[in-house]
Amino acid sequence: MDQSLLSSRAIRGMYFARLETNAGLPWVSGLSNMFGSDQSSETYAFLGQSPGFREWIGGRQAKGLSSNALTITNKHYESTLEVAVKDARRDKTGQIQVRVQEFADRSVTHWASLLSSLLLNGASNVCYDGSYYFATDHAEGKSGTQSNSISVDISALPALVHGTATAPSVEEFQQALLACIAQILAFKDDKGEPMNENAKEFIVKVPVSLYLIASAAVSAVTTTALQQNLNANLIAGLKISVVMNPRLSIWTDKFSVHRVDSPIKGMICQEEKSTELKVKAEGSEYEFDNDAWQFGLDSWRSVGYGYWQRACLVTLV
Repeated sequence: MDQSLLSSRAIRGMYFARLETNAGLPWVSGLSNMFGSDQSSETYAFLGQSPGFREWIGGRQAKGLSSNALTITNKHYESTLEVAVKDARRDKTGQIQVRVQEFADRSVTHWASLLSSLLLNGASNVCYDGSYYFATDHAEGKSGTQSNSISVDISALPALVHGTATAPSVEEFQQALLACIAQILAFKDDKGEPMNENAKEFIVKVPVSLYLIASAAVSAVTTTALQQNLNANLIAGLKISVVMNPRLSIWTDKFSVHRVDSPIKGMICQEEKSTELKVKAEGSEYEFDNDAWQFGLDSWRSVGYGYWQRACLVTLV
């Protein structure tokens, strides 16, 4: 492309070309379900689980459904990039192309930003059952009281090397991780039945500071865990991936684990209007008044909490 002839149409083409090569962060679809919306808000009914089989004694015993619900309200988001006409005319090094690519990337990673905020506020924002998303007092029907927010005292763990809560040893992280997975596998639904008994695939969300330790722990989780006489049946066949998230920087002593092989996820992405690119460029009144072009993105979307039973927060102490 001849950069001396850079036009708004060329910039628009750069934007859409970048979108075709950037599918977003894979963990977003692992942690959340995407739902379309056609109104200002959507209400999601959490009706509980279907009853399990019982021996036929004394006729049928019908079980009703619960009536918990969560409403997610769409919000209007925008991002606007301005390019001076003189810069478009003089750009010989492709600097505008780089900025446009970053502009497109921002529109794709916005979902990751919204979901990260949900994670960071999970211990103080309520989900469909009225408890905080990460809480110790979840209860529905016959589930009993359940916790998806656990603390692990690493100093009490059987490890050859001990670290600190903000810098645990690989052995300590492994055992805390497996304790979290065991917690998820034990969750029961409102009928008292296991919700995650067939779970095999998990994502571990960590801040940058815990990434190397978590990666080393997961890469050797099978052999080391077996050597420590932990439950071999628990770890057999599990697929565990570590995902570093720079947006979780305040989690200096925390990480979360998410089941990602279930069709119903732990979070919800909701979109009323997909991202639209709008342009004020050649021949526009804005160009006449400001000698510049504007490229604006806007979308109506939101996020919310789904099944808390698909996630668990670990605090190292």
